[in-house]
Amino acid sequence: MTPAAPAPRRRSLSQRVQRWWLQRLPLTDSWTLTQSNIYILPTKAGIVFAVTLLLMLLASINYQLNLGYALTFLLAGSGLVSMHLTHGTLRGLTLHLRPTPSVFAGDAALLEVVLTNPGAERHGVALYFEDRERHGTSWVWTDVPAQGQASARLAIVPATRGRHAVPTVIAESLFPFGLFRAWTLWRPAAQVLAWPRPESPPPPLPAGSPRPDDHQPQTLRREGAELDGVRAWRRGDSLRQVLWKKVARSGELVSRDTAGVGTQELHLDWQSARVAGTEQRLARLAAWVLAADHAGQVYRLQLPGQNLPAGQGDSQRRAALDALALWDAP
Repeated sequence: MTPAAPAPRRRSLSQRVQRWWLQRLPLTDSWTLTQSNIYILPTKAGIVFAVTLLLMLLASINYQLNLGYALTFLLAGSGLVSMHLTHGTLRGLTLHLRPTPSVFAGDAALLEVVLTNPGAERHGVALYFEDRERHGTSWVWTDVPAQGQASARLAIVPATRGRHAVPTVIAESLFPFGLFRAWTLWRPAAQVLAWPRPESPPPPLPAGSPRPDDHQPQTLRREGAELDGVRAWRRGDSLRQVLWKKVARSGELVSRDTAGVGTQELHLDWQSARVAGTEQRLARLAAWVLAADHAGQVYRLQLPGQNLPAGQGDSQRRAALDALALWDAP
């Protein structure tokens, strides 16, 4: 006999219905839990508990056990109170997703969710991704203090460069007895930017060219300092440019002046990354950007249809990596 075929179709229909349901949820980075977006159902333990209560009630009726009646209704009342407490654990909480820093493709991006509690202390709140097959089965548990905040961190691993939507998050609670499960579905609007993973080992940097002198360097000489070509620190300078010994002596924040005579300007362009494949070229350019930033070099990035002006420092590095992550072939 051939196996029945409707099962895959049923799974496909279930997935389509679930996808349609999720798409009806709004995209927002702040999600307040109210009566309208919290769902609650009995767990397997709750169903067993209910069946046990039914059997106890039938036995009490059959044998006319007054103490049996009392125990049955006492346990039933405890179950109803448990349902109220489980639902109340989530009701009123606000979930907020903090901005997520960019990462390299293949690295874990940490998503920090801040839970704000306007009322009494909440216990046993769990957070995890709705699609656990793609994003892992790890749960994050936290307690939220009364009229306070708590943070929980989830992680996703973007496999490719570009922007990646944050997966749907489920917040749930089984507190206090595990008889009921209350949960909510939250679709964050934020996206995670994944930079191209740099080529490893990094190739040598291309040869630079003399940079035109736009201005004369401001030279600082203090207490017989032996190093010229320094200037006052400017926003955008990387920490590697800061001359910490001079800072310790003078108390002023100064940086190496890489804009003086003889400074080399690197041209990191698409044609110079001679390697087969689009992603391989982007990986090489990403490695060059990191190497040039580490060396404190001034560099420009040229891609087909896009040109990043010359610069240096953290802002230049981020702008270059962002451009590589979002570049599309013309």
